[in-house]
Amino acid sequence: MENENRLINLPKKTVIQVTALLAAIMLVSIVLTYIIPGGEFGTLSDGTPDYSVYIRRDDYTGVPILKGIFAPVLVFLTSDGLTLFVLALFLVVVAGAFQIMSDVGGVHSLIGSLSRKFSNRRKLLIVAMSLMFYSLGAFLGQFENMLTLLPIVASLCVLMGYDSFTGFLCCIASTGIGFATAITNPFTVVLASNIIDISPMAKIWYRIIIFIVIFLIMVTYILLYTRKITKDPTSSYTYESDEKLRSGEKTELFDEADEDRVRKIYTVFLVLGVVAVIVPSMIEAVRDYSVVFLTVYFLIGGIIAGKLACHDMRKVFQGLKTGLVSALPAILLVAVASSVKFVFVQGQVLPTIVNQMNEITSGVAPLGVALIVYVIVLVLEFFISSSTAKAILVMSMLSVANLGLSKTMLVLIYTFADGYTNMLFPTSPVLLLGLSMINVSYFTWVKKSAPLFTAITLAVVAFLAIGIRIGY
Repeated sequence: MENENRLINLPKKTVIQVTALLAAIMLVSIVLTYIIPGGEFGTLSDGTPDYSVYIRRDDYTGVPILKGIFAPVLVFLTSDGLTLFVLALFLVVVAGAFQIMSDVGGVHSLIGSLSRKFSNRRKLLIVAMSLMFYSLGAFLGQFENMLTLLPIVASLCVLMGYDSFTGFLCCIASTGIGFATAITNPFTVVLASNIIDISPMAKIWYRIIIFIVIFLIMVTYILLYTRKITKDPTSSYTYESDEKLRSGEKTELFDEADEDRVRKIYTVFLVLGVVAVIVPSMIEAVRDYSVVFLTVYFLIGGIIAGKLACHDMRKVFQGLKTGLVSALPAILLVAVASSVKFVFVQGQVLPTIVNQMNEITSGVAPLGVALIVYVIVLVLEFFISSSTAKAILVMSMLSVANLGLSKTMLVLIYTFADGYTNMLFPTSPVLLLGLSMINVSYFTWVKKSAPLFTAITLAVVAFLAIGIRIGY
């Protein structure tokens, strides 16, 4: 079935639940505009808002009901409309490009090359695969689409003498943790930076250090687990369910005929993808157009790479169509999530909310403020797993709040809080689907992964404290 071949295949139930939740938040925001006093910011001599000055306005009476109800449509007619449209287009184009990559064998060729290159060095292969998936999350913001690769990686790990759970750790867990340990993740670092108006490359050196440390923590956990099941295979969390794979023939998982050529094509495609994220973000003159540049790259580059890989344009465009359609629900999420800010602005209560945030954090030590913001995003993450939706919802408010934290620190806090919980909260569809594919219960995962996430949490707090101390 076509749905089974989709890289990004958001379950209808999940889309409905998240959309309903965002719609409920939007409706609550409409009600709040009639409860929260209106207000406005002061004005500087050049006419720009003075966010340090708050003026209460009791004559503001809330957003008009019809304007609030039709906010998901009207928001595209505001000054933010073009940005939201480009963002929505970017989401579907990236989905299409990676769907093509999957359909023409680009993903299989990369993994197949790794499996043969390290066939006699199993531990090194585990590290290499983990780093590859970790980097896909950190640099390109991949996560949901890794579900389609899990059966391949799990089978490979079983045939190497490990188990399906090892495959889950190398593929899904590594990508999810890498997503939060973001370097150039378009859906967290780039998006949040654009909303808060800083360069995504600002002080990137600190994120690189975090990238290395968190990877070492994660890969240590994986290697300790593989050492345990090597000594005692029955201690594997998927020992019984892997029996069929262990007893089956060790057939080749990949077609080697054109694999080297396809691998080279998609290695270049992915490297240029990272360059396409970094370069526009470093050039101030084109920084505001970085998402447009990325959209064009992934659309044209994805089609060209697919054509070079398979020479079948029908297959390329079919993959593009499948990917685009699979990501369409994301546009709905973007529209509804952005409506909250629209309602607060139209109801004239956003200045009041920002002023309250400033007062709550006034006098609190910077690390305390950082942890408060971190917890707020964590709570939102439990209900709204969409990084894009939360970025629009959270960062647009933080951008005008006076919290005493640098913009780079706010972006770092957001990426931390948004990402790691993708691998912990039961509201993460990717986590639940991935665990079900290897026959591991959610509660088993939470229990067995506790040491890993305890270490990561301690590292996160330490990095926040160090970052504040050094003026990050």
